[in-house]
Amino acid sequence: MSSSDSVPRFKIKRILDLLASKEGRGTELISLYVPPHKKIHEVMNNLRQEYGTASNIKSRTTRKNVQDSIERVSQRLKLFKNPPKNGLVIFCGAIPQNGIGSEKMEMYALEPPEPIHVYFYRCDNRFHTEPLLEIMREKETYGILVVDSNDSVLATLHGRRMEVLKEYHSGVGGKHKTGGQSARRFERIREQELNEYFKRVGSHANGIFSQIPDLRGIIIGGPGATKYEFSEGEYLNYILKQKIIGVVDTSYVGANGVEEVVAKSPEILRGVRYSDEKRAVQNFLFQIGHDTGQGVYGETEVRKYLKLGIVDTLLLSEKVNVVHVETKCSSCGYVEDRLMATAELMTYEQSMADVRCPKCSNNTLVIEKRDDLLDELIELGDKAGAKIEIVSVETEEGVMLRGSFGGIAATLRYKPT
Repeated sequence: MSSSDSVPRFKIKRILDLLASKEGRGTELISLYVPPHKKIHEVMNNLRQEYGTASNIKSRTTRKNVQDSIERVSQRLKLFKNPPKNGLVIFCGAIPQNGIGSEKMEMYALEPPEPIHVYFYRCDNRFHTEPLLEIMREKETYGILVVDSNDSVLATLHGRRMEVLKEYHSGVGGKHKTGGQSARRFERIREQELNEYFKRVGSHANGIFSQIPDLRGIIIGGPGATKYEFSEGEYLNYILKQKIIGVVDTSYVGANGVEEVVAKSPEILRGVRYSDEKRAVQNFLFQIGHDTGQGVYGETEVRKYLKLGIVDTLLLSEKVNVVHVETKCSSCGYVEDRLMATAELMTYEQSMADVRCPKCSNNTLVIEKRDDLLDELIELGDKAGAKIEIVSVETEEGVMLRGSFGGIAATLRYKPT
């Protein structure tokens, strides 16, 4: 996944994980999806109607929370003359913090990484994230070619949609010779027929797969050894041949064979999906292993070189859950920076009333800022013009980045002096 994809997708994934943990006391949580072609004034009119409908809610608390949420969403919409190019998604509602009566109004507004196509408004006891989850699903196209000596089929897999494009019959004779032919002559004729058949299939595959702009890879399947003869031969052009990402055994050809390939390919497709981040981490490990001076890790070191503007690739593990907290004394101005796990933040906030300032000893310490560390580093990376890879823990390299290097690393454009 390119750095241009990994960052926005990571941020949305993180928000979706957060939203999945939210639950309203009643049907008080609003989910609003505005496609890019929708007029803002039309959405505002719809919200006014929903506000009027909400006045019929019997529960006074639920009625107030729903109407407050609609008002907040309307205020946010007023900031837009038109929806962003991919549309706009807003989640808003009163979320119980610690039992009944502890509700706190929360709102999340984001632009999806791809255009949304359906206008959607829902008021429920949970946020409806399904349309965003669908957008987040991998949608790259893979070519599938299932082949044996008798038949072959070309298909594509785009997200979850599989489409059979062409089926061919070889016309190649069986393996047993007919009367009057020597075994060697029969085998030679059969090999020629098989070679012509492979050329024909390869020509069709070249024509079809070369026209797919986002073709990520090709998987070849089939029963027996024929698929290996085809994949290892010179039947696909060199560009497509480089895109072969796996060869899979199947019991069938035809549509059933394609379905077998799809069923047996999750590991192959997952490997392709993570290949970019694996490459980036492997490059970092090479720099560290060969002591080139162009591999650095740890928050302090990486931050330093980001500010110097010499980071080529910034590597951040998606599992770094750390907050940068700035505490200030309102009496003497003492300032303290510290990093802590996100899970510790609430306890730290609750303890502030009992903590004395180390400089003036007054109980006047307050939290000035609390910023997610990854967000800070991503912002610095953007300013430095660095490529940014948000690395999963689905690969050995990703686990190593998180476990051995704290999940924060970088490769530099040149060795610092």
